[in-house]
Amino acid sequence: MMFSTKDYLEKKTGPDGVGRFSFLQSLVSEYQDTQDEDSKQQVLANLANFAYDPINYDFMRQLNVIDLFLDALEEQDEKLVEFGLGGLCNCCLDEQNKDHILKNDGVAMIIKCLSSSNEDTVLSAITTLIYLVTPESQSEITALPVVECMLRFAACPNSRLRNLAQIFLGDYCTEAQVQEAQDIQRQMMAHWNSDQIRNPDTSAEHG
Repeated sequence: MMFSTKDYLEKKTGPDGVGRFSFLQSLVSEYQDTQDEDSKQQVLANLANFAYDPINYDFMRQLNVIDLFLDALEEQDEKLVEFGLGGLCNCCLDEQNKDHILKNDGVAMIIKCLSSSNEDTVLSAITTLIYLVTPESQSEITALPVVECMLRFAACPNSRLRNLAQIFLGDYCTEAQVQEAQDIQRQMMAHWNSDQIRNPDTSAEHG
């Protein structure tokens, strides 16, 4: 799989940007037109890598690439979700891109990705949520279900997930938010333990 860099892009299009728009446009067209899943994955991975470089942002906005990344989050193909989220993560520190993501329900779509079984997708989701925090978006990003999810990640054995979740909880959540989420987790655990005491054979019956 070809992962493009700035050097590759300049070699392909010239350092002055001549042809860069048409090159990115050809990638977008290929992504939209191809029926081959491997080709879609490769093209989206390339677009996500181009999203690292601010030199491409004007062209990407003209070509609605950010919307393409957002749409990819709802695909059934886990790799398309991963690369779409990677593209958002790469470009969302730019204020215009961030504003577009926030105004197009991006936070809610990214929060859904926290339940992915793909570790890279989850890592990108946490990172992107951190990057998207603004005074206006913080309440949605640090909603109680998200804080509960981060508490679970913060206690997991995977150090990459654990460290990112701890940053999220420590830097973007209030002590009261964390306490409320911990209280709910304790209540749920107590309820589960109570059910097990009353119905010790339940798990076996449903196994």
